[in-house]
Amino acid sequence: MYETIAVAKQGPITTLTLRERTMRGIFFAEIGEAFGAIADDPEVRAVIVEGEGKCFTYGLDLPDAAQTMGDAFAGGGAATRTELWRTIHRLQRAFNAIEECPVPVIAAVHGWCIGGGVDLICAADLRLASADARFSVRETKIAIVADLGTLQRLPRIVGPGHARELAFTGKDIPAARAATIGLVNDVLPDHDALRAAARALAEEIAANPPLTVRGTKEVMRFSEGKDPREGLAYVAAWNSAFLASEDLGEAVSAFFGKRPPSFKGR
Repeated sequence: MYETIAVAKQGPITTLTLRERTMRGIFFAEIGEAFGAIADDPEVRAVIVEGEGKCFTYGLDLPDAAQTMGDAFAGGGAATRTELWRTIHRLQRAFNAIEECPVPVIAAVHGWCIGGGVDLICAADLRLASADARFSVRETKIAIVADLGTLQRLPRIVGPGHARELAFTGKDIPAARAATIGLVNDVLPDHDALRAAARALAEEIAANPPLTVRGTKEVMRFSEGKDPREGLAYVAAWNSAFLASEDLGEAVSAFFGKRPPSFKGR
């Protein structure tokens, strides 16, 4: 279905693989479309995003961008500026679709993760890395203000100090430093171990009541940046509407029956 990504569904887990090392214009349309389809699939309980080949991604394909938006890069009048503004918003929507995905998204990073790659993983819920992973908010070094989400999402992941350091310098950091500052949840020894860990984490999530996991993500997203009392009021309303479920009954029955629960999402 796609040129730049591959999407495979195995049971309740969907894996989205970046097939190219850079992000061409079509990539953003395809990843937005793919996550739209995932959001509409009630059977999906977790998503893994991984890279194919030697790295996760080198970020924006600069030759492709120069070819498609050359006039905008060179200057131009109000019409050209407006078209670039529209293009940036269109690209932003692709990664917004990742953040807005109703089920948890796990980014599994190996090798380089540069520029747009950092934008992408910041929109995910969880991030794992192999020991060879390297991260860079590289836009600064090429005279671009990062505009696809890093500057908005990275500070709440790693804190404002670390985010400013990475954004102001454009430096490369290894997986170990990424783990120290909280950019990634864990570092695995190699690519194979990374893929296995991402799958195991997705399966652990998928084993829980799916509507409860979706509700948990929604409540956490709503609560970000708000007064705790707003989040508490929201979760009270949420549970008043959705707490009663067949899965809740199954959880209680399994506990007293001393058996593993089998959740159906009902």
